[in-house]
Amino acid sequence: MKRLIALSLLALVACNEEEAKAPPPPVDLTEQALSYFCQMNVAEHGGPKGQIHLQGFPAPLFFAQVRDLMAYLKSPEREAEITAVYVSDMSAAPSWKNPGVDNWMAAEDAIYVVGANVAGGMGAPEIVPFKDDASAAAFIATYGGETHSLDTIPDAAVLAPVDLTQTLETPS
Repeated sequence: MKRLIALSLLALVACNEEEAKAPPPPVDLTEQALSYFCQMNVAEHGGPKGQIHLQGFPAPLFFAQVRDLMAYLKSPEREAEITAVYVSDMSAAPSWKNPGVDNWMAAEDAIYVVGANVAGGMGAPEIVPFKDDASAAAFIATYGGETHSLDTIPDAAVLAPVDLTQTLETPS
């Protein structure tokens, strides 16, 4: 009986250690990364990017626009449990055209500019992530919009149809 209790405790500790496992780290953006929805090369498009790691998948799902990543997060359909979500830190991006290959931050830590007059990598209005308030405020002063946390981004900013007649800027 004592052995059974000891084995049960050992199994319980192993399960708790598995649950406390750290999320997978972000993966550098390479020329081989394809955008989840359109299967186009992510690196060929400007603006912020995103990646979602799924349990049991060897590589993350990449997104050519943060808006597309948010649509995936808000969708009820999932291929597997999400283990980590990363977005480009546009505070550290060399430029809009070159958002960086390794300047990822956890999506829940980002400050998002929503409603700015800017086009993301696929031409739709973009949701722009920043690590700090000052960078977000400077961006808003130039392109408009307002700040949000991950959990306050409105569904309409992500899931509403895109007005293809609107004129959006492409930041430098």
